[in-house]
Amino acid sequence: MKVNKIFVAFAVLLVCVLGYGFFSSKKGEETKKVDNKEVKVGVLQLLSHPALDQIYKGLEDGLKKEGYEVGKNLKIDLQNAQGDQSNLASMGQKLVTDNNDILVGITTPATLSLSNATKDKPIIMGGITYPVEAGLIKAEDKPGNNITGVSDRTPIKQQLEIMKKVLPNMKKVGILYTASEDNSVKQAQEAEKLAKELGLEVKVSTVANTNDIQQVTESLASQTDAIFVPIDNTIASAMATVVKVTDAKKIPVFPSADTMVADGGLLGLGVDQYQIGVETAKVVAKVLKGGDPKDMSIVLANEGVIYLNEAKAKQLGIEIPKEIKDKAKVVDKK
Repeated sequence: MKVNKIFVAFAVLLVCVLGYGFFSSKKGEETKKVDNKEVKVGVLQLLSHPALDQIYKGLEDGLKKEGYEVGKNLKIDLQNAQGDQSNLASMGQKLVTDNNDILVGITTPATLSLSNATKDKPIIMGGITYPVEAGLIKAEDKPGNNITGVSDRTPIKQQLEIMKKVLPNMKKVGILYTASEDNSVKQAQEAEKLAKELGLEVKVSTVANTNDIQQVTESLASQTDAIFVPIDNTIASAMATVVKVTDAKKIPVFPSADTMVADGGLLGLGVDQYQIGVETAKVVAKVLKGGDPKDMSIVLANEGVIYLNEAKAKQLGIEIPKEIKDKAKVVDKK
């Protein structure tokens, strides 16, 4: 009788262990199935340009590091407006109606279009300079809506101070930007204020689109010792036109992005576009894992990297101070 009790107890214990193992196995399979469920990410990009393409590349690579890989558990729907505002509106609406799980806007205009299309789906900003001023969020520490992400804001005062060290005789600085790009307007206003505080005479010129760039740049270059360009998608897409004019007048251009320096600028305290994409991917992953955009602070991806075009310095006959050269990352085009 005692033996039977022991046998029964052992049998019950065995059933419990096997049962737990079975259900645990099932639970693990279910979790794995959820983890491998395809995630749909809709991306809206303003136009094709190396700087913006690098953000997208960083986004895709960053998502892979976070466990989301195209062809396995990730589908990316990339819509490129090629600089057309009407395209932005229709493509933004399409990304919403196509039931993407999460949306990414590369540039301020793209993110604004997504914001106009939905107030519910999570929107992640990929390199937006002034999200509050653009009307996208309430505050950078607590957005308060369905939008969060990464800012590519650069330390403009430090950039101007470096310009003065590179060009100790600089008296007049030009600021060139696109009037319709909110992020550029804000940066230009800040640059104008700071340049005056540093004792520089400032000449500000704006363009409406790429058709204006050559004429406006020619006028600006004839009145200044150097030209500063903020983060500006229109100017970035036409740097070849800008530097063709400024090279002829031996006027250096100081942009705010690595790709713009590589495209003919002299030197810039700018942003690593690829890293912005990687940081954007981290935010996307946090939201996919349950994070609420309205409570997620904006990430400041920029660390103030000095980018130098040595070939341009040589071409213009400008000697870069050793203290700056030693810290700089050379980005000459090969």
